Amino acid sequence: MPTYAYACKDCGHAFDIVQSFSDSSLTSCPECEGTLRKKFNSVGVVFKGSGFYRTDSRDSKGSSVSAAPAAAPAAPAPAAAAS
Repeated sequence: MPTYAYACKDCGHAFDIVQSFSDSSLTSCPECEGTLRKKFNSVGVVFKGSGFYRTDSRDSKGSSVSAAPAAAPAAPAPAAAAS
């Protein structure tokens, strides 16, 4: 479920809340019962918190950082001659 950001027009109280897509928008501030407005971010996804790295959920093919070349497979050892 997405997290929505709201701010009160009257007292300036700002908060985030997790709501379903089908839930209606909040209209009254929990602090002063004033009018709320929904804040919109400029991007569709916002990662909050620690632990998000550039290499998370990526394979080495899609990354711009090249991996170390794999070692060539070793040649099989010659078979000992049976006498």
